Amino acid sequence: MTLTKRARAYGLQPTYTVVDGPDRTAPPDTLTALLKAFGADTAPPLEVEPRLAAPENTACFLPPDTHLWGIALQLYQLRSSRNWGIGDFADLEHLARIVAPMGADFLGLNPLHALFLAAPTQCSPFSPSNRRFLNPLYLAVDRVPGFLPDMVADAELDSLRQSDLVDYAGVASVKLRVLRSIWDGGAALPDSFLLEGGDALHRHALFDALSAHMVAQGHGAGWRNWPGAWHDLNGKAVQDFAQQHQDQVRFFQWLQYLCNHQLHSLRALCDQLGMRIGLYLDFAVGEAADGSGSWGSPDVLADVRIGSPPDAYNEQGQDWGLAPLSPLAMARSHAAPFRALIADATRQAGALRIDHAMGLWQLYLIPPGATAAAGTYARYPVTNMLFALADASRANRTVIIGEDLGNVPDGFQDVMEACNILSYRIYFFERGAKGFIPPADYPQSALACLSTHDLPTFRGWWRGDDIALRKRFGLIAAKGARKQDRDRKAERADVLVDLQKAGLLTAAQACQITPDDATPDLITAIHAHLATAPSHLFAARLEDLAAELHPVNIPATVDEYPNWRRKLSLTLDELVQTPLFQTTLAAIAAARPGSPSRSRTQSRGGR
Repeated sequence: MTLTKRARAYGLQPTYTVVDGPDRTAPPDTLTALLKAFGADTAPPLEVEPRLAAPENTACFLPPDTHLWGIALQLYQLRSSRNWGIGDFADLEHLARIVAPMGADFLGLNPLHALFLAAPTQCSPFSPSNRRFLNPLYLAVDRVPGFLPDMVADAELDSLRQSDLVDYAGVASVKLRVLRSIWDGGAALPDSFLLEGGDALHRHALFDALSAHMVAQGHGAGWRNWPGAWHDLNGKAVQDFAQQHQDQVRFFQWLQYLCNHQLHSLRALCDQLGMRIGLYLDFAVGEAADGSGSWGSPDVLADVRIGSPPDAYNEQGQDWGLAPLSPLAMARSHAAPFRALIADATRQAGALRIDHAMGLWQLYLIPPGATAAAGTYARYPVTNMLFALADASRANRTVIIGEDLGNVPDGFQDVMEACNILSYRIYFFERGAKGFIPPADYPQSALACLSTHDLPTFRGWWRGDDIALRKRFGLIAAKGARKQDRDRKAERADVLVDLQKAGLLTAAQACQITPDDATPDLITAIHAHLATAPSHLFAARLEDLAAELHPVNIPATVDEYPNWRRKLSLTLDELVQTPLFQTTLAAIAAARPGSPSRSRTQSRGGR
């Protein structure tokens, strides 16, 4: 059998299609390396070649009330006079109490997945240790039973609050120290929570305990940097550690209990306030190769990385450094690992955004030692994936949004629509030969938004700062930057024309707006314009409501830019009193009044 035929038999694509570009051929070394990583020497090939189609009875849940809106934010970026240098669940309760009476029906959040507590500077919410559990750094420690104010010095908290970037190491040190004091004081850990969490909860807590121990011994926080004896979850070294450090393991289990309790309380508050979706959470496309999710799991390919092929935004391609679930293991088990993950995720959320939704069908995989440009696509059992997603969505009454950006295969969005998976429509990308697509022409089965975490703020986009940053970090060449600058000039002109046609800007206002910056009138007008879309959901990004300039993340950078660390310039209380915030939310609410009833049709439970 030729290498090409053998690759196809295991779901690998020897050639693949990219949007607005010629088909590409995967290097033979890539196919050989991925087949080895898949275990093709001993594992049989796929029984059935996956086919991109929407099976019957796979409709995800949609609420009876649509044309809803909410606010999207990065939780860590919230400033307040009471938090400990990072936004927390109590800050979200405060925000919900403010925006729900203004008409907002959801709060959209960055992934809340568990990261590496022993290495808190590894702060990307899209590179989790485990997607099944939550990040304890988001706990409002002052709301934990047993907390006493004298457990932490005011000066220590003031220093954490005043920094413009989240000091993850400082936050983790203070929070874990105080939480440990509360635990040592006799905090309760219900047996029912341990029973429900089962082996998965114990493994994650054991990982966190062992990770802290290994960092103290001079090793890394992830298991791939530990001595070999510790790689085996069931080996003697790990089992002895678990036996000798039972209290430490229970402490980390208790942290997950607190996270679930505070998140559940937040969801209950959203229900009480009449928010028809409440929490809109984000589900990352993969997990860190050395985190608790991959530790001891035969379902994860820890040596393979997920990424994306080269495109106009990154001419080198992207390596996201995430380990994928094995396509073969998924096919053999009818997507059982994904089913378990998505069942937990939907129990926590009124809406769930699936990052890189095309992963339901295929992922761009990069073998060990290869560059991002040398990867290729591998197919997943899409029918089983869709059944699992729809079952979880309906069981937990969770709206599903699929991030369908980038290299979207032909027919994939049709499958999404057939399955009630909302498309993710970003204004910056909705552009045709005659300019920006009018919001009136957006699909109904979608979430519309101005921008997202991987893109510039509206002010930054207007100024063209994102182009300069991509050039500065070598993500595009000078020629590509010049073309994007020319395109941006035309895009700015189109925005002003469209807003005047819509009656949202006067000619006099438009004349006063220069390429140097976006005025408050322009920011309000663009939100009001996009909010008129017939799409089921509309999300306004908190950074734009705060008139922030700098992006929260520049994809394909690591240390070159302070990704996932920037706080808002204003505290939450200061922000919600600004004319821009008040005026823009009033304009959105006027454009999307929703249904007369603010009551939820059914309250949801949560662990």
